[in-house]
Amino acid sequence: MSNRMNIARLAGVKPAVKRRYDATGRQAGAAATRHSILVAAREVFLERGYVAATMPAIAERSGVALDTVYASAGAKPVLFRELIETAISGQDEAVPAELREYVKLIQAEPEAAQKLEIYAAAVTAIQTRLAPLVALVRDAAATDQQLARLWQEIADRRAANMRLLAANIASTGRLQVEIEEAADVIWATNSPEFFLLMVRDRGWEPERFQAWLAATWKRLLLVQQ
Repeated sequence: MSNRMNIARLAGVKPAVKRRYDATGRQAGAAATRHSILVAAREVFLERGYVAATMPAIAERSGVALDTVYASAGAKPVLFRELIETAISGQDEAVPAELREYVKLIQAEPEAAQKLEIYAAAVTAIQTRLAPLVALVRDAAATDQQLARLWQEIADRRAANMRLLAANIASTGRLQVEIEEAADVIWATNSPEFFLLMVRDRGWEPERFQAWLAATWKRLLLVQQ
């Protein structure tokens, strides 16, 4: 036994115990901060528009330092992209399409009509969050190259995903049109622009939009039984 340990014992001092580092609390705090920033950023962007929204205003609204906003969410274009991605996922992080819950449900569902009903519900929930933000992208894309690229990326990614969905529906044997046509029909009618036309401009309730979307897709795309 070392002299240091003997002296500590004689003095009635307990040897120092090395603490285990627990990052759980720190991670939870960082997640809460990020959530506050995303909520504040969405509010500021929707109130002021993309161009007039400022990072200091977002920091003030979220109740954190400006440096914290940059460290947690990045610069303004990066933060806005994060808002788009989290509006799609419904979480505070981007989620790849194949890992989203509704995609798993569609893939597991054997009936074509039910696949379309699941997707109509998902589209309505997503566009309720996403469409107002996409309207900002569209408006600002004419003068902002980064947003113009984001706008095109959103459209292209959605088109590619719709082709996968149409192919999945075709696998049931119920699709009455070509896969490309089905993908285009779904792509056009699930768009943020179409949602805004019907819900914001024409005053439809989201529930009505969802029911109409599912019924229309089934009528246009599926062999009737």
